[in-house]
Amino acid sequence: MEKTNTDLEIEYILEKGSGRVNEDTLVMEKNLFGVFDGATSLDNACFDDADFDDMGTGGLIAASTAGQIFSQNHYPLSQLGRSANNAILAKMKVQNVRLNIPASRWSTSAAVVRIFEDRVEWLQTGDSYILLIYEDNSHRVLVDQEDHDYETLCMLKREKDKSFSNPAIKTQVNKIRSGMNKTYGVLNGDPCAEKFMHTGFVSIDRVQTILLFTDGLTLPSETPKKKKKFTPLVDIFLYRGLKGLHQYIRQTEKKDPTLAKFPRFKCHDDIAAIAIHPKN
Repeated sequence: MEKTNTDLEIEYILEKGSGRVNEDTLVMEKNLFGVFDGATSLDNACFDDADFDDMGTGGLIAASTAGQIFSQNHYPLSQLGRSANNAILAKMKVQNVRLNIPASRWSTSAAVVRIFEDRVEWLQTGDSYILLIYEDNSHRVLVDQEDHDYETLCMLKREKDKSFSNPAIKTQVNKIRSGMNKTYGVLNGDPCAEKFMHTGFVSIDRVQTILLFTDGLTLPSETPKKKKKFTPLVDIFLYRGLKGLHQYIRQTEKKDPTLAKFPRFKCHDDIAAIAIHPKN
């Protein structure tokens, strides 16, 4: 646990999953906090793309670029979101990414908050989440949206070959990637990304914890659901804390190494998570 100042207590996790590179990143800059989940292009028919001049994979570049822009912490979050999207576009152009093919683009989800004395400014896009947990242990997810991977997870549940070499899985993943900033939002250099950036302000009154996390921290589920249910996650967090929740997820995944029980893309996904505890 790390205290950034006398008004906030902070816990955080940044951990690589089963992939070669951790494509998640996080930012903690004064009163601004954010998590980002990068995704590399599908050009090489795998989830972990080649390195670009030792900068990392495309997904890591996208997530890190967004994090660097938000860490400037000077303009409204909506403006920083637009700047991050443009910066990702510039990085892809340098590497000659085929921008006319949606699945070739690098992208990142984002969940960012800026905390003031009486309110929280927030921005969210993609499948990173912002949860408010109140003093009575009730909770609120700031963007209640459908899981864009629902169809894919249902397919992974049915298919024996759950790898990306399975043509059915590859086709499905490409289909979902083609929906970026059409059916769901990400920062990937597309101007349409702005339409999918959710932003706003919310009161900090009675909030005991602000929890930001990428989808690697979501609980494994045997049955995919169109909308994730966060009550079990909040219950475990309240009982065990962020570290305990993280350990519970990793232990559950470890017991299912073949992905047979809990459909997912890999045994362990990358995790970026921040728990912020305001002192009222």
